[in-house]
Amino acid sequence: MKLFRILQPALPCYCTPIVVTRLKYHKTPCNPHLFESNKDRFLEELFSLIRIPSISAKHENKPDMLTCAQRWTEVLLSSGADKAEVMPTKGNPVVYAEKMVSPKALTVLVYAHYDVMPAEPLELWKSEPFEPVIRDGRIWARGADDDKGQGMIQVKGFETAIKEGLLQCNVKFIFEGEEEIGSPSLEDFCREHKELLKADVILVSDTSMVSAETPSLTTGLRGLAYWEIEVTGPNRDLHSGHFGGAVANPINVLC
Repeated sequence: MKLFRILQPALPCYCTPIVVTRLKYHKTPCNPHLFESNKDRFLEELFSLIRIPSISAKHENKPDMLTCAQRWTEVLLSSGADKAEVMPTKGNPVVYAEKMVSPKALTVLVYAHYDVMPAEPLELWKSEPFEPVIRDGRIWARGADDDKGQGMIQVKGFETAIKEGLLQCNVKFIFEGEEEIGSPSLEDFCREHKELLKADVILVSDTSMVSAETPSLTTGLRGLAYWEIEVTGPNRDLHSGHFGGAVANPINVLC
C-alpha cells in the first residue's frame, strides 16, 4: 500500500510477525455485558455515518465528504481520542485523531477510509442504499462493509480498551476520503505530515475475514498499479500478403 511505502522509514517494525511479538497480545477478559449494553449506541453511530452519501467519485457529493469527515471526528472524540480534526488535502479532507498514553509506549496507526463507491444500479437494491436496514442478521447499506463498518469496529474496540483499562499503547487514526478513486491526495499528505503519523505499526481497517466465525489477520495487500502503454504502428492499413510477418500488428504486440 502507498501508506506503507511512504511511512516505512518511520516504522521500526513493519512485518506482522514482528508486530505480534513486540505488541505482546494479552487475552484479558472484558465485561460480558459491555457490548450488549452499548450495542444500540454503537449501531446508531455507524448508521449516522452510513446515512452520509460520501461518494468520492461524484462531484455533486463533495459537500458530503466534509460532512462525513466532521462526523467521524465527533465519533472519535466521544470514543476517547484526545483530539480529532479534519485536515485539508488537495482533494477530500483527511480525518486525524490520536490518544497518547505515554511517550515511551509503542504507537499504532489505524487506517480506514470514509468514502464509498456509487450505489448504482439502484434498481438492484432491495432497500435505500444510504438508509441502513438490518436484514437476516446483517446490515444492508452502502459503506456498511467498505469501509465505515470496519473503521467503526476499530474505533469501538479502541473505546472499549480505554473503558476497561486495557489500552497500553498510543493510538493514532488516519481516515481518508479518496480510497475509492485511487487515493490521489494521500501520498502528499503523508509526506507533509510524516512526523505526525509516525508509528510502530499500521493497522489497516479495510480488509476481510475468512468467515463470520473466523476472525482473520490480513498480512499483505496488493494495492493498485497503473500502466500507460503506447504502441506505434503503421499509419495506414497494410496488405497482409505483402507485409504480414515483416511488420508487427500492434494488437499482437500488446498480447
